[in-house]
Amino acid sequence: MNPALFRNPVVLGVLALLAVILAAATFAVVPETKQAVVLRLQEPVRTINEYRPGEQFGRTGAGLIARIPFFDRLVWVDKRVLNVEQDDQQVLSSDQLRLQVDAFARFRVVDPLLMVNTARSETGVTDALRPLLGNAIRNELGRRPFAVLLGNEREGVMNNIQRELDRVARQYGVQIVDVRIKHADLPSGSPLESTLQRMRTARQQQAATIRAQGQKQAQIVRAEADANAARIYAEAFNKDAGAYDFYRAMQSYRRTFGADGGPEPGGSTSVILSPNNDYLRNFQGRR
Repeated sequence: MNPALFRNPVVLGVLALLAVILAAATFAVVPETKQAVVLRLQEPVRTINEYRPGEQFGRTGAGLIARIPFFDRLVWVDKRVLNVEQDDQQVLSSDQLRLQVDAFARFRVVDPLLMVNTARSETGVTDALRPLLGNAIRNELGRRPFAVLLGNEREGVMNNIQRELDRVARQYGVQIVDVRIKHADLPSGSPLESTLQRMRTARQQQAATIRAQGQKQAQIVRAEADANAARIYAEAFNKDAGAYDFYRAMQSYRRTFGADGGPEPGGSTSVILSPNNDYLRNFQGRR
């Protein structure tokens, strides 16, 4: 080859451009936040900087890599946690209430090679997970009454949805990290009013049942207490009949002379009895 060609600026420029193109097709820099799937003639062959639980930043497979130019192509897969949302989904609860549910799931690609083989891209994974999330929500909420979403069991409902979704999402090489229900509301308008009225009536019936049971239990306790008191009195008076006579006389005096049932304020009552009256015998000492 003529050496003069290498002194030609045009030739040198063309060679430099070819060298840059070759270098760009051969080398690439994989960032810490990305996983790279190498496609050779459109077939996935290996993964670079694949996610591993507990790995330390800076000690992963990220950095400068080499590939076969013009034969290998890189598919970038995010290494971070991604979201998929399910908005305004209608769900029928076990108590036949139609709910408007907004939910979302967080997921991470843990097997990028499988993800590329099945869903081809992150967008394909999101599109595949959205109906799976909807099915998991319908299956779980369909077994639960609406009141569950208002109490402490809400967390358990979301955990069940997460487990079910994670089980079916593994086929795409992703792991479900979290599932959250943003809103689970009754539809507005007359259906809402009728539903609220049914719920109000059910709560009122439940409250009436609880009050009736409480009153029944109170009566039972009161009757048992009265029976025990009567038994104790009977046992005591059987041992000393005079004590019983004295006790009843003291009750009568208390009632007659105003301690418990005397005259109204501002009035007066006079009681005239003979000193030998049998009613007053307990004032004269026991005989």
